[in-house]
Amino acid sequence: MLIFDNIIETQNFLKSQHGKSIGFVPTMGALHEGHRALVKKSIAENDLTAVSIFVNPTQFNNPDDLKKYPRTLEEDCKLLEEAGCDVVFAPSAEEMYPNLPQLKIDFGFLENIMEGEFRPGHFNGVGIVVSKLFNIIKPNRAYFGQKDIQQVAVINRLINDLSFDIKLVVCETIREKDGLAMSSRNRRLTEDVRPSAPKIFQSLVIGKKLLLEGNSPFIVKNKIEDFYNSNPEFKLEYYEIADFETLEPITEFDKKRKTALIVAAHLGGVRLIDNKVF
Repeated sequence: MLIFDNIIETQNFLKSQHGKSIGFVPTMGALHEGHRALVKKSIAENDLTAVSIFVNPTQFNNPDDLKKYPRTLEEDCKLLEEAGCDVVFAPSAEEMYPNLPQLKIDFGFLENIMEGEFRPGHFNGVGIVVSKLFNIIKPNRAYFGQKDIQQVAVINRLINDLSFDIKLVVCETIREKDGLAMSSRNRRLTEDVRPSAPKIFQSLVIGKKLLLEGNSPFIVKNKIEDFYNSNPEFKLEYYEIADFETLEPITEFDKKRKTALIVAAHLGGVRLIDNKVF
């Protein structure tokens, strides 16, 4: 496995791999089994697999969140080598941003709902860094996890609107045995709050059950708010019932339409997100 921290060296190596298909997994490090699953999927479908490890400062609207984000490069590289990864691109912020970008990317409707509403500027930062990474790696396929469902929608818009010749591959969320969606942020959960964390997923299971029983989305959201009120260790940020394709909130549930339940909540100072699609 080759490890690069320089854009030019990374590009030169990948250009030398004439005719080989490249799968790409962009990450911010603190890797877990969910990332390993993305890498394994890429290895199965491509000649070469590249993974980026870069904690992107431009997508954090909260400086404390950026400061606390776990950085475990040595451990990450060990996991990637064991998984069979071919190339790791782990640049510094100075390498990626010799000058702060002046470009702004507006993803329209997606900017004003859920993550966009509560994290202003977040998707602009995501769009710029992913565009830069796509241009550096030039992959044939890019692999993202469904846990970040709104980010997936943003990347899909980016690929389509900017005509990137890349296939977006979305992989299922990998969970702990107790149902908690695997996330780099889970490392920050303390022992006293970690046992409560699976209630995030439980709230999605409850929401699905209530919808299938004939309750309206309005009633379901009220019941879920009651659920979180009865578990005061959580601070609910949002719980949305949306059309899977557009992520627009729905007011009437239709079993024939693919629906997404999407949640963000804080637990012990750690922001957790999850979703369930059915």
